[in-house]
Amino acid sequence: MGAVTSTMAAKFAFFPPNPPSYGVAEDEGTGKLRMTGVAERDNVDVLRLATKRGTRIVALYVKNPAASLTLLYSHGNAADLGQMYDLFSELSLHLRVNLMGYDYSGYGQSTGKPSEQNTYADIEAAYRCLLEKYGANEEDIILYGQSVGSGPTLDLASRLSRLRAVVLHSPIMSGLRVMYPVKRTYWFDIYKNIEKIPLVQSPVLVIHGTADDVVDCSHGKQLWELCKEKYEPLWVKGGNHCDLELYPEYIKHLKKFISAIEKSSHFRSGSMPPSDQMDAARNSTDCRPRSSTDQREKSRLSIDQREKPKAMSDLREKSRASVDRRERSRKSVDFSEKANNSSEQPERARNSIDRFGEMMRSAVLCNIDCFKPAGAKI
Repeated sequence: MGAVTSTMAAKFAFFPPNPPSYGVAEDEGTGKLRMTGVAERDNVDVLRLATKRGTRIVALYVKNPAASLTLLYSHGNAADLGQMYDLFSELSLHLRVNLMGYDYSGYGQSTGKPSEQNTYADIEAAYRCLLEKYGANEEDIILYGQSVGSGPTLDLASRLSRLRAVVLHSPIMSGLRVMYPVKRTYWFDIYKNIEKIPLVQSPVLVIHGTADDVVDCSHGKQLWELCKEKYEPLWVKGGNHCDLELYPEYIKHLKKFISAIEKSSHFRSGSMPPSDQMDAARNSTDCRPRSSTDQREKSRLSIDQREKPKAMSDLREKSRASVDRRERSRKSVDFSEKANNSSEQPERARNSIDRFGEMMRSAVLCNIDCFKPAGAKI
């Protein structure tokens, strides 16, 4: 039985960037670690963490002095910390959170080999570090899982009852369901998110692109429908698997979500009001996107919280073709056209530049082929 499971897991290929996009060096005087190949920042700690499965993973912690919450980010299948570094710094700044990111075993400068079970041990080591080294409390931690990162995210979230919130970004229902159109869960499947999502006690935000050709939007929709504590999902019109950060509604919706859960110690007294649940469910049909007006007006949770107006002028992205240089099957100009040509989002027309946009010009987020079975041509 174990051999069959291993065979199935082997078909679900992991794609750590090769060579890694960064290195790790130790200061001879202080013993402090730093990442090479990226810009040094005073507010970033670089760490090596031991996991219960005997590997040592690299993690980074981005400090924000204004933060009351901490985001634990599990990245996608074909990225490493060097490629996520700028994005993590910008998310910490704009969402006003501390942020910890980590590389799975076998990714970047982490030791060992990537596997489903190792990723579970990896996120546990990062979570334990937040508690023990940085004094974070469970109820002040938000788990964020992108693509394959939804696997370790939901595994941990299903076992923690006091988490503040969970964000699922282009999540998968299970490994097998990504590769084959199966309708049931088999014992040899991996990342059985569809079985774990009902166990999550905290509010869940789902973000998925309506044009995702790697993990269909139906994955995000079905996971959202199974959530106990639903937050208004974001279906990004025209968004694919690796470009959602390029859309202004991405950071806007995340800010609204963070603001809502920050103001409420726990809104677990009944999820969203029935009227809001019905509205959100109706809008989720076939992953249809909301209009920008709907997104602005439907920020109510159980306490009708609405994010106070904030200066969004620095968030209109100026995507460039270089954003896409690692997506082997896509022309980078496609992303630039999506980000600049849409007339549906008023904020895109504002004279708003640009820290987030500048970061996105050099961000490398994931590989469009990141779910092809092992041995497939890429």
